[in-house]
Amino acid sequence: MTHTDVRLDAAPDLPVERDALIGSAGRPGRRQRGERLMVPRAEFRSYYGRPVLKPPTWEASDIGGYLFLGGLAGASSTLAATADLTGRPGLARGLKAGAAVALAGSLYSLVHDLGRPERFLHMLRVVKVTSPMSIGSWLLAGYGPLALLAAGSAVTGRLPRLGRLGTLGAAALGPAVASYTATLFADTAVPVWHDGYRELPVLFAGSSAASAGALGLLAAPGPEGGPARRAAVLGAATELAAAYRMERRLGMVAEPMRQGLAGGLLRAGKLLCGAGALAVAAGAGRGRAVTATGAAVLLAGSICLRFGIFQAGVASARDPKYTVEPQRERLAARTGRRERRS
Repeated sequence: MTHTDVRLDAAPDLPVERDALIGSAGRPGRRQRGERLMVPRAEFRSYYGRPVLKPPTWEASDIGGYLFLGGLAGASSTLAATADLTGRPGLARGLKAGAAVALAGSLYSLVHDLGRPERFLHMLRVVKVTSPMSIGSWLLAGYGPLALLAAGSAVTGRLPRLGRLGTLGAAALGPAVASYTATLFADTAVPVWHDGYRELPVLFAGSSAASAGALGLLAAPGPEGGPARRAAVLGAATELAAAYRMERRLGMVAEPMRQGLAGGLLRAGKLLCGAGALAVAAGAGRGRAVTATGAAVLLAGSICLRFGIFQAGVASARDPKYTVEPQRERLAARTGRRERRS
């Protein structure tokens, strides 16, 4: 996975506006109050209608699966440690096994998108603290063995002390594993992802917690499901609130989140997450069938939201207006502030 690059041969035709007009004394100066622009604002268009950015070439199935399964694994490890510490062995065992399976699926999706397995190892040659990709690679490299150790010990019953050490280590790295992909996406030039840098980590963390809680409710006996139920409901509420806030704050840039395939996925995800959270909350005293159904619906909703965010970013990179118009607005705002100060 690489940062989305700006295409240098597709620069937009920016409007030709004169911030410095000829003043009354015959020399260049700032535009005086009451004067009007001599050159009208140009209509938006890009070079032959081509995108300003190169859209991501990642496969939706690979990267969408990588996002969802990685978040599920990290949050499941943290929830498993909570279950261990509160004396819920069935819940802990199910979450540890689920984290290991989800991690394997996430790594497979990532390596499949990279094309060759050794490319992942190449990312471990250096540590670059300013690169979310480098930090994320090392997070996975450190988290993976710990999660597998915890799962192996829980399933076989062997090496309990090493298993406990693996459980605690995976739980410590779990929150970062669950949310670092949000920082990775926000570090690109893709408009929806880049402009959503404030909400994406919260949205991904909430989605991961909801998914892990749903997995715990499917895997654990009824009496042990309390922490999983709370994680599922609270995570779903956080996920929905962050998605709503992101759409409101991004304004015009959020249009791809309401249109086309991305819009359909996000609408379905919100509906499924809301319905699943309500069913999970209501199922506390109404039998396992209601809880299991709600948990399955909640998992489906989180999958739809992750894939929807991915598709919205791709759509925003393909349309140059989502790159250029926000830049113009920011430039106009800075120019207006300078004129007010003068």
